[in-house]
Amino acid sequence: MSAAIVNARTGGLVASTVEVADTRARRRRGLLGRDRLDPCAAFVLTPCFMIHTLSMRFAIDVLFLDGAGVVVRKVENLEPARIALARRARSVVELASGAIAARDIAVGDRLYFESRFGADAGVIQMPLSSSAGG
Repeated sequence: MSAAIVNARTGGLVASTVEVADTRARRRRGLLGRDRLDPCAAFVLTPCFMIHTLSMRFAIDVLFLDGAGVVVRKVENLEPARIALARRARSVVELASGAIAARDIAVGDRLYFESRFGADAGVIQMPLSSSAGG
């Protein structure tokens, strides 16, 4: 999928590169084995409501989204060897540490995929549209 993630409230770009982990194997692997997450990238796990940073080498920012793509919880600078969850979440967006503050993302914001090449992926529980309305 070639898409970006956009914040409907601000119109700002959350991530210009998106990697989706939509299978059990991809979710299990996650970011393990990597030394960092690019500041422009997002790693999306779906379905997912809980993540861990066990055996990770770096801290991350985490957004928990409900089925409509609304941020229900945010965790900034989640260090290695930690666990975070949000029972209402359907998807998780992992970002480079510091991205949530830098991009002014708040609980209640709705995030959506914006297709970069007109591809309709439909792989996660966030609306694929460019409108800010629901």
